[in-house]
Amino acid sequence: MPLSTQDETHSPQPAAALPPARLLRLPEVMARVGLRRSAIYQRMSEGRFPRSRSLGPKCAVWVEAEIDQWIRNIAGPN
Repeated sequence: MPLSTQDETHSPQPAAALPPARLLRLPEVMARVGLRRSAIYQRMSEGRFPRSRSLGPKCAVWVEAEIDQWIRNIAGPN
């Protein structure tokens, strides 16, 4: 009887699994929210804008879903 590898024993991902979060760089965040870099970082420091994540010493990203939620909150109810 052959030995099974670990890959063979994993169950497949469920069909309803969420796609991985999309990450946005600063130029795209600026274009989406209509704010300059300094305004974004000022609001982040005040807790009024989603926090960035660091991927390295010179690479900051934002989670797209958090930016989209911030935009919806600013727009208010329709």
